[in-house]
Amino acid sequence: MTEETKVVEGAAQQQRQTPTDDRAKQQSDSATVAKWEQIHGRIRAEMAKSIVGQADVIDQMLIAILARGHSLLEGVPGLAKTLMVQSLANVLQLTFHRIQFTPDLMPSDITGTDVLQEDQITRQRQFTFVNGPIFANMLLGDEINRTPPKTQAAMLEAMQERQVSAGGKVHKLPEPFFVLATQNPLEQEGTYPLPEAQLDRFLLYIKVKYPSEREEWDIARKITSGADNKSKPVLTGEHIVMAQKLIHRMPVCDQVVGYACAIVRSSRPKQPNTPEFVNKYVSWGAGPRGVLALITAAKARALLHGRYHASVEDVQAIIRPALRHRLAPNYAALAAGVDTEKLIEMLLEAVPSQKKFEPPKEKE
Repeated sequence: MTEETKVVEGAAQQQRQTPTDDRAKQQSDSATVAKWEQIHGRIRAEMAKSIVGQADVIDQMLIAILARGHSLLEGVPGLAKTLMVQSLANVLQLTFHRIQFTPDLMPSDITGTDVLQEDQITRQRQFTFVNGPIFANMLLGDEINRTPPKTQAAMLEAMQERQVSAGGKVHKLPEPFFVLATQNPLEQEGTYPLPEAQLDRFLLYIKVKYPSEREEWDIARKITSGADNKSKPVLTGEHIVMAQKLIHRMPVCDQVVGYACAIVRSSRPKQPNTPEFVNKYVSWGAGPRGVLALITAAKARALLHGRYHASVEDVQAIIRPALRHRLAPNYAALAAGVDTEKLIEMLLEAVPSQKKFEPPKEKE
C-alpha cells in the first residue's frame, strides 16, 4: 500500500465511523479535515507530473468537484485544458469520457438512445437503452459553445438532475458526476454562446491563462524529453463522495454567510444600499445561487487547506470564478472598459470584510 493510499484510507475510515455523540462526530470530522491538507499536496504533486503550473486552475477544479458542482473552463487553444481534466480524472480514479461538441451533434449522441434488439432465444424484440458518453464520473465537454442550444440543453439538464430520461424511463448517472466544459474565446463566428441562465448552472467559471516564462520553459523541456509523465491515483470516487458529505456538514459562521450575502446583494442594481457604480454599470447581478456558490466553494477550499471552517478569506479567494459569469455589464460598462473582472474588484473594495455581519431581523 502506497503512502498516498494510507493517508486517504485513514481519512476514509475515520469518516465511515458513526459516533452517536455530536461532539465525537465533530471531532472525527475535524481529524479527517486535518488530513486533507496532506491529500491536497499529494494531488498537486501527481498533477505536476503531467501539468506544469496552472496550480490555481487545478485547485479551482478540485473545489468545484468537492462542492458537487460543475466547471466551465475558458482559454485559448494549446493550454492543455483537455490534458488537465484527463489527468485529474486519473488522479481521482474516476471514469472519464470526452465529447467534442460540433454543430451537427444531437442530444442522443450525448445522453444515449433506445435501440431495438432481438432476444436470441425467444426472438422477442424490445427496446434497450444504450448509454451515451455522459454516463461517466467525469465528462469533458470540449468547446460546448460550438453545438446548437438543443444539444447544450440536453447536457445541462443531466448536469442539474443527474439523470437521463429516455423512452419513459429514468436512468441515473453514476456518483460522483462532474462536467467540465471548455470554451474557446477565439473564433466566435458560428458559435452558440451559452445563455446566462445556463451559465448559472456552472458552479465556477475558470479562466485558463498563458503560462509564465519559466513555466513555458519547463513545458518545452518536459514534453520534448520523452520522460514518463503519467500521474498515479490518489483518491477514488468513494472518497470524493465522502468528502462532499463532509463539506455539507461543515459549519459556517455568521460572518462568512453575511459577507457572502453582502457581496451578492451589492451586485444587484437598484436595490437598497447598492453601490453607485453597480447602478451605473450592471444590468443584473448575481442571484441566490451566487451566495450558495460562494459559501459551498469556500467550505471546499477550507477542506483543501485542512481547516474545519470557512473564512472570509476563502470567500475572497473564490469570488472571481464564482461570480464572473453571474454579473452582466451593461453597454455603459463596455463603453468605459469595465468588464466583470473589474466589477468584482470594485465590489471587494465596496464591501468591507471587517464589518460585523449578523442575521437580519425579521420584519414585524
